[in-house]
Amino acid sequence: MSLGTWTITFGAILFSVLTVTPLVERVTPDAWDWTAPILPIVVDSAVVIVIRLDSTVARLGGDAGKWPAILRWLTGLMTVALNIGDSALKGDLVGVGVHIVAPALLIATGEAGLAYRQTISRRLDDIAREQAEQAERERSERTAREQAARQEREREREARERREREVREHAERLEAQRAEREAAERREQREYEERLRREAAEREERERREQRQFEQEREERERADRQRREQQERAAREQREREARERAEAAARERATRPKATPQPRPVNTRSAAKMNESDALATVRAGHAAGDSVRTIADRTGWSVGWVNARLQEIREERMAA
Repeated sequence: MSLGTWTITFGAILFSVLTVTPLVERVTPDAWDWTAPILPIVVDSAVVIVIRLDSTVARLGGDAGKWPAILRWLTGLMTVALNIGDSALKGDLVGVGVHIVAPALLIATGEAGLAYRQTISRRLDDIAREQAEQAERERSERTAREQAARQEREREREARERREREVREHAERLEAQRAEREAAERREQREYEERLRREAAEREERERREQRQFEQEREERERADRQRREQQERAAREQREREARERAEAAARERATRPKATPQPRPVNTRSAAKMNESDALATVRAGHAAGDSVRTIADRTGWSVGWVNARLQEIREERMAA
C-alpha cells in the first residue's frame, strides 16, 4: 500500500509541476521565471506532508483534530486550482478535465489511504490485542501447565517420600521385630539353659541323694549280710565246736570202755573241723572275706581246700567290682 501511495503521489507531483510551471511563468516577471516550479512543489509538498502525518497519526491510533483535515483539503483545492487554472482561463474544458485527474487522484489517494490506515491500524490493534490475549491465554495456560506440572511433581515427590517413609518404617518395624524376636530367642535360650542347668543340678542332687541312699542301703545290706554271716559263722562255729566236743566226749567214753592196748601211731589230721556243705562253706567264705581272714584260716574253718576257697574269694571280688 505504501509503495502504491508514494508512486501515485510522486506521479501527481511531477505532473502538477509540469502543468503549473507554465501558468506561473506567465504571471511572473521574466527575471523570476526560474522560480515558477517552486509554487507547485511547495503546494504538493504540503499535500505529501499532510498524507505522511495523517498516516503516522493513524498508525499511532491518535486524532490530531480538525486542522489536519483543513490543511489536507486546502492543499488539495490549491493543487486542483493550479492544475486546471491555465485550461480554465482558456475555456478549455477538456484540459480542465485532463489536468484535474492528477490532483483529484492525489486527494482521493490521501483520503483513502488515511481511511485504509485507520482501518488497518484498528485491525492491527485488534490483532495485537487478540495476539496479546492469545499470548496471555497461552501464558496463563503455560503457567497453569507449569503449576499443574509443579503440583504433579510435588505430588510425585510427596508420594515418593511417603513410599520411602513407609519402606523405612516397614524396615524399622521389621528390624524392631527381628530385634525383639532375637531378644526373645536369647531370653528363651537363657531360660532354657538355666532350666537345663537347674534340671542338671536337680538331677545331680537327686543322683547324689540316690547314690547316698544307695550307698546307705548297700552299707545297711552289707552290714546286715555281715551280721547275718557272722551269726551264721558263729552258729556254724558253735555247731562245729559242739560236734567236736561231742565227738571228743564219745571218743573218750569209747576209750574208757575199751581195754588198754599198745598205742599205734596214726597220721596227723591237719584239719580240726569236719567239711561243711557247700552253701555253709560259701557263707563262711563271704564272712571271712568281709572280716579280712586269710585263705588258710577260711579253708581250715570250712574244711574245703585252699584252691576252692581262693576261687570263691576271687568270685566275690569280681562281684563287688561289677557292682
